[in-house]
Amino acid sequence: MFENVLVGVDGRPNGRDAIALASKLVDRDGKLTLVHVRHSDVTEERKDAYELLERERGEAGVEAQLVSVVSPRPGRGLHEQAEERGADLLVVGSCSRGALGRAMIGDDTRAALDGAPCAVAIATRGYAEHPAPLAQIGVAYNSSPESAAALAAARELASRTGATVHALEVVGIPSVAYAGIVAPALGQTIEAMCQEASSRMEALPGVEGRATFGLAGEELAAFGERVDLLVVGSRGYGPMRRLVLGSTSSFLQRHARCPLLVLPRHAGVDDDDAAAARERGAERDADTSALAGTAPV
Repeated sequence: MFENVLVGVDGRPNGRDAIALASKLVDRDGKLTLVHVRHSDVTEERKDAYELLERERGEAGVEAQLVSVVSPRPGRGLHEQAEERGADLLVVGSCSRGALGRAMIGDDTRAALDGAPCAVAIATRGYAEHPAPLAQIGVAYNSSPESAAALAAARELASRTGATVHALEVVGIPSVAYAGIVAPALGQTIEAMCQEASSRMEALPGVEGRATFGLAGEELAAFGERVDLLVVGSRGYGPMRRLVLGSTSSFLQRHARCPLLVLPRHAGVDDDDAAAARERGAERDADTSALAGTAPV
Protein backbone atom coordinates (compact mmCIF):
# COMPACT_ATOMS: atom_id res chain seq x y z
CA MET A 1 0.00 0.00 0.00
CA PHE A 2 2.79 2.43 0.95
CA GLU A 3 5.73 1.91 -1.38
CA ASN A 4 7.59 5.18 -0.92
CA VAL A 5 7.74 6.31 2.72
CA LEU A 6 9.52 9.36 4.11
CA VAL A 7 10.33 9.61 7.82
CA GLY A 8 11.16 12.80 9.69
CA VAL A 9 14.25 12.25 11.86
CA ASP A 10 15.85 14.75 14.23
CA GLY A 11 18.04 12.65 16.54
CA ARG A 12 15.45 12.64 19.31
CA PRO A 13 13.15 9.83 20.53
CA ASN A 14 10.19 11.13 18.51
CA GLY A 15 12.14 10.47 15.29
CA ARG A 16 12.82 6.91 16.43
CA ASP A 17 9.13 6.47 17.15
CA ALA A 18 8.43 7.56 13.58
CA ILE A 19 10.94 5.06 12.16
CA ALA A 20 9.36 2.23 14.16
CA LEU A 21 5.87 3.08 12.88
CA ALA A 22 7.06 3.57 9.29
CA SER A 23 8.67 0.12 9.37
CA LYS A 24 5.24 -1.39 10.04
CA LEU A 25 3.43 0.62 7.38
CA VAL A 26 5.84 0.38 4.45
CA ASP A 27 5.31 -2.43 1.94
CA ARG A 28 7.65 -5.39 2.16
CA ASP A 29 9.35 -4.30 -1.05
CA GLY A 30 8.84 -0.60 -0.42
CA LYS A 31 11.41 2.14 0.12
CA LEU A 32 12.15 4.01 3.34
CA THR A 33 13.87 7.39 3.32
CA LEU A 34 15.00 9.06 6.53
CA VAL A 35 14.90 12.84 6.18
CA HIS A 36 16.64 15.35 8.45
CA VAL A 37 15.92 19.06 8.05
CA ARG A 38 18.75 21.41 9.00
CA HIS A 39 18.87 25.20 9.18
CA SER A 40 21.95 25.94 7.09
CA ASP A 41 24.24 24.46 4.45
CA VAL A 42 27.54 24.99 6.25
CA THR A 43 29.90 22.05 5.89
CA GLU A 44 30.00 21.18 9.58
CA GLU A 45 26.22 21.12 9.97
CA ARG A 46 25.82 19.03 6.82
CA LYS A 47 28.37 16.52 8.13
CA ASP A 48 26.66 16.34 11.53
CA ALA A 49 23.30 15.77 9.84
CA TYR A 50 24.50 12.74 7.89
CA GLU A 51 26.22 11.30 10.95
CA LEU A 52 22.94 11.67 12.82
CA LEU A 53 21.04 9.93 10.03
CA GLU A 54 23.51 7.06 9.84
CA ARG A 55 23.37 6.61 13.60
CA GLU A 56 19.56 6.57 13.65
CA ARG A 57 19.40 4.11 10.75
CA GLY A 58 21.87 1.80 12.47
CA GLU A 59 20.10 1.90 15.83
CA ALA A 60 16.73 1.22 14.19
CA GLY A 61 18.15 -1.65 12.13
CA VAL A 62 16.36 -0.63 8.96
CA GLU A 63 17.35 -0.33 5.32
CA ALA A 64 16.77 3.26 4.31
CA GLN A 65 18.06 6.03 2.13
CA LEU A 66 19.38 9.09 3.96
CA VAL A 67 18.52 12.66 2.99
CA SER A 68 19.45 15.94 4.68
CA VAL A 69 17.90 19.17 3.40
CA VAL A 70 17.96 22.84 4.32
CA SER A 71 14.71 24.57 5.25
CA PRO A 72 13.74 27.33 7.69
CA ARG A 73 11.10 25.02 9.22
CA PRO A 74 11.16 21.24 9.67
CA GLY A 75 7.54 20.84 8.58
CA ARG A 76 8.08 22.75 5.36
CA GLY A 77 11.20 20.77 4.54
CA LEU A 78 9.39 17.46 5.02
CA HIS A 79 6.43 18.65 2.99
CA GLU A 80 8.66 19.74 0.08
CA GLN A 81 10.62 16.48 0.13
CA ALA A 82 7.41 14.43 0.11
CA GLU A 83 6.26 16.28 -2.97
CA GLU A 84 9.62 16.25 -4.76
CA ARG A 85 10.15 12.52 -4.20
CA GLY A 86 6.57 11.45 -4.91
CA ALA A 87 6.13 9.90 -1.48
CA ASP A 88 2.84 8.19 -0.69
CA LEU A 89 3.36 8.42 3.09
CA LEU A 90 5.12 10.82 5.42
CA VAL A 91 5.70 9.65 9.01
CA VAL A 92 6.52 11.95 11.91
CA GLY A 93 6.79 11.51 15.66
CA SER A 94 4.94 13.27 18.42
CA CYS A 95 6.45 16.42 19.86
CA SER A 96 7.86 16.38 23.38
CA ARG A 97 4.88 18.29 24.80
CA GLY A 98 1.63 16.80 25.93
CA ALA A 99 0.57 13.67 27.80
CA LEU A 100 2.70 10.55 27.60
CA GLY A 101 1.67 8.15 24.89
CA ARG A 102 -0.33 10.68 22.87
CA ALA A 103 0.12 11.57 19.21
CA MET A 104 0.98 15.26 19.01
CA ILE A 105 2.96 17.46 16.63
CA GLY A 106 4.17 21.01 16.92
CA ASP A 107 2.47 23.98 15.29
CA ASP A 108 5.07 24.47 12.52
CA THR A 109 4.85 20.87 11.39
CA ARG A 110 1.08 20.83 11.65
CA ALA A 111 0.81 23.88 9.43
CA ALA A 112 3.08 22.34 6.80
CA LEU A 113 1.33 18.96 6.83
CA ASP A 114 -2.06 20.55 6.25
CA GLY A 115 -1.94 20.37 2.46
CA ALA A 116 0.68 17.63 2.24
CA PRO A 117 0.67 15.76 -1.09
CA CYS A 118 0.45 12.35 0.57
CA ALA A 119 -0.87 10.52 3.60
CA VAL A 120 0.62 11.40 6.98
CA ALA A 121 1.16 9.08 9.94
CA ILE A 122 1.96 10.26 13.46
CA ALA A 123 3.60 7.91 15.96
CA THR A 124 2.70 8.13 19.63
CA ARG A 125 5.39 9.01 22.15
CA GLY A 126 7.43 5.99 23.21
CA TYR A 127 6.29 3.88 20.24
CA ALA A 128 9.83 2.74 19.43
CA GLU A 129 10.16 1.29 22.93
CA HIS A 130 6.83 -0.54 22.75
CA PRO A 131 6.00 -1.14 19.06
CA ALA A 132 2.67 -2.95 19.24
CA PRO A 133 1.76 -5.23 16.31
CA LEU A 134 -0.96 -3.88 14.05
CA ALA A 135 -3.51 -6.43 15.25
CA GLN A 136 -6.52 -4.12 15.44
CA ILE A 137 -7.00 -1.25 13.01
CA GLY A 138 -9.59 1.39 13.76
CA VAL A 139 -11.44 3.58 11.25
CA ALA A 140 -13.40 6.79 11.68
CA TYR A 141 -16.43 6.24 9.45
CA ASN A 142 -19.44 8.40 8.51
CA SER A 143 -20.36 7.27 4.95
CA SER A 144 -18.43 10.13 3.34
CA PRO A 145 -16.01 9.45 0.45
CA GLU A 146 -13.14 10.34 2.78
CA SER A 147 -14.22 7.78 5.37
CA ALA A 148 -14.72 5.23 2.57
CA ALA A 149 -11.07 5.86 1.66
CA ALA A 150 -10.07 5.31 5.28
CA LEU A 151 -12.01 2.04 5.41
CA ALA A 152 -10.44 0.81 2.16
CA ALA A 153 -6.96 1.64 3.48
CA ALA A 154 -7.65 -0.12 6.78
CA ARG A 155 -8.83 -3.23 4.96
CA GLU A 156 -5.73 -3.26 2.77
CA LEU A 157 -3.42 -2.90 5.76
CA ALA A 158 -5.34 -5.63 7.61
CA SER A 159 -5.01 -8.01 4.66
CA ARG A 160 -1.22 -7.77 4.97
CA THR A 161 -1.03 -8.28 8.73
CA GLY A 162 -4.06 -10.42 9.51
CA ALA A 163 -5.47 -7.61 11.63
CA THR A 164 -9.13 -7.08 12.40
CA VAL A 165 -10.83 -3.86 11.29
CA HIS A 166 -12.99 -1.87 13.69
CA ALA A 167 -15.07 1.11 12.54
CA LEU A 168 -16.76 3.77 14.64
CA GLU A 169 -19.36 6.31 13.60
CA VAL A 170 -19.96 9.17 15.99
CA VAL A 171 -23.48 10.59 15.92
CA GLY A 172 -23.63 14.24 16.91
CA ILE A 173 -26.41 16.66 17.73
CA PRO A 174 -28.24 17.60 14.49
CA SER A 175 -27.02 20.87 13.05
CA VAL A 176 -30.54 22.30 13.27
CA ALA A 177 -30.18 22.26 17.04
CA TYR A 178 -27.49 24.92 16.85
CA ALA A 179 -29.73 27.07 14.68
CA GLY A 180 -32.52 26.99 17.23
CA ILE A 181 -34.76 24.83 15.02
CA VAL A 182 -35.06 21.88 17.34
CA ALA A 183 -37.83 19.34 17.20
CA PRO A 184 -39.62 18.95 20.56
CA ALA A 185 -38.44 15.36 21.06
CA LEU A 186 -34.73 15.84 20.45
CA GLY A 187 -33.88 12.86 22.67
CA GLN A 188 -36.01 10.59 20.51
CA THR A 189 -34.37 12.05 17.40
CA ILE A 190 -30.89 11.26 18.72
CA GLU A 191 -31.94 7.76 19.73
CA ALA A 192 -33.34 7.11 16.25
CA MET A 193 -30.19 8.49 14.64
CA CYS A 194 -28.01 6.21 16.78
CA GLN A 195 -30.12 3.17 15.94
CA GLU A 196 -29.96 3.96 12.23
CA ALA A 197 -26.18 4.49 12.43
CA SER A 198 -25.70 1.24 14.35
CA SER A 199 -27.62 -0.70 11.70
CA ARG A 200 -25.50 0.92 8.99
CA MET A 201 -22.26 0.09 10.77
CA GLU A 202 -23.27 -3.51 11.48
CA ALA A 203 -23.92 -3.95 7.75
CA LEU A 204 -20.35 -3.13 6.75
CA PRO A 205 -18.81 -6.40 5.45
CA GLY A 206 -15.74 -7.75 7.19
CA VAL A 207 -15.76 -4.98 9.78
CA GLU A 208 -16.68 -4.82 13.43
CA GLY A 209 -18.67 -1.61 13.28
CA ARG A 210 -20.55 0.32 15.91
CA ALA A 211 -21.98 3.78 16.50
CA THR A 212 -21.99 6.07 19.50
CA PHE A 213 -23.29 9.52 20.40
CA GLY A 214 -20.96 12.34 21.36
CA LEU A 215 -18.30 14.73 20.10
CA ALA A 216 -16.42 13.17 17.19
CA GLY A 217 -12.91 14.14 18.30
CA GLU A 218 -13.31 12.99 21.88
CA GLU A 219 -15.05 9.72 21.01
CA LEU A 220 -12.50 8.83 18.33
CA ALA A 221 -9.59 9.68 20.64
CA ALA A 222 -11.03 7.30 23.25
CA PHE A 223 -11.63 4.72 20.50
CA GLY A 224 -7.87 4.86 19.86
CA GLU A 225 -7.22 3.20 23.22
CA ARG A 226 -8.74 -0.01 21.87
CA VAL A 227 -6.90 -0.20 18.52
CA ASP A 228 -3.28 -0.22 17.36
CA LEU A 229 -3.74 2.31 14.54
CA LEU A 230 -6.51 4.82 13.84
CA VAL A 231 -7.19 5.69 10.19
CA VAL A 232 -9.07 8.85 9.25
CA GLY A 233 -9.73 10.68 6.00
CA SER A 234 -9.08 14.38 5.53
CA ARG A 235 -11.64 16.87 4.28
CA GLY A 236 -12.53 16.86 0.59
CA TYR A 237 -11.95 20.46 -0.41
CA GLY A 238 -10.87 21.25 -3.95
CA PRO A 239 -10.00 18.97 -6.87
CA MET A 240 -6.51 17.92 -5.69
CA ARG A 241 -5.77 14.78 -3.73
CA ARG A 242 -4.15 16.52 -0.80
CA LEU A 243 -4.39 16.28 2.93
CA VAL A 244 -6.74 18.98 4.24
CA LEU A 245 -7.19 18.85 7.98
CA GLY A 246 -10.64 19.40 9.41
CA SER A 247 -11.52 20.00 13.04
CA THR A 248 -11.70 16.29 13.91
CA SER A 249 -8.34 15.30 12.40
CA SER A 250 -6.73 18.39 13.95
CA PHE A 251 -8.14 17.40 17.34
CA LEU A 252 -6.88 13.84 16.93
CA GLN A 253 -3.37 15.09 16.14
CA ARG A 254 -3.32 16.49 19.66
CA HIS A 255 -5.24 13.81 21.52
CA ALA A 256 -5.07 10.45 19.69
CA ARG A 257 -4.11 7.63 22.04
CA CYS A 258 -2.63 5.42 19.35
CA PRO A 259 -0.69 6.01 16.11
CA LEU A 260 -2.74 8.06 13.66
CA LEU A 261 -2.90 7.72 9.86
CA VAL A 262 -4.52 10.62 7.98
CA LEU A 263 -5.25 10.07 4.28
CA PRO A 264 -5.52 12.74 1.59
CA ARG A 265 -8.96 13.25 0.10
CA HIS A 266 -10.41 10.28 -1.83
CA ALA A 267 -7.11 8.34 -1.61
CA GLY A 268 -7.79 4.69 -2.34
CA VAL A 269 -11.38 5.23 -3.47
CA ASP A 270 -12.32 4.93 -7.13
CA ASP A 271 -15.01 7.05 -8.73
CA ASP A 272 -17.74 4.44 -8.27
CA ASP A 273 -16.95 4.01 -4.58
CA ALA A 274 -16.83 7.76 -4.05
CA ALA A 275 -20.17 8.25 -5.82
CA ALA A 276 -21.77 5.51 -3.76
CA ALA A 277 -20.40 7.02 -0.57
CA ARG A 278 -21.73 10.45 -1.52
CA GLU A 279 -25.15 8.94 -2.22
CA ARG A 280 -25.19 7.22 1.18
CA GLY A 281 -24.16 10.47 2.83
CA ALA A 282 -26.94 12.37 1.07
CA GLU A 283 -29.49 9.77 2.14
CA ARG A 284 -28.24 9.96 5.70
CA ASP A 285 -28.50 13.76 5.73
CA ALA A 286 -32.02 13.59 4.35
CA ASP A 287 -33.01 11.06 7.02
CA THR A 288 -31.45 13.23 9.73
CA SER A 289 -33.38 16.29 8.54
CA ALA A 290 -36.61 14.34 8.50
CA LEU A 291 -36.00 13.03 12.01
CA ALA A 292 -35.35 16.54 13.21
CA GLY A 293 -38.65 17.73 11.74
CA THR A 294 -37.17 19.83 8.95
CA ALA A 295 -36.89 19.54 5.19
CA PRO A 296 -33.45 18.93 3.64
CA VAL A 297 -31.72 22.11 2.55
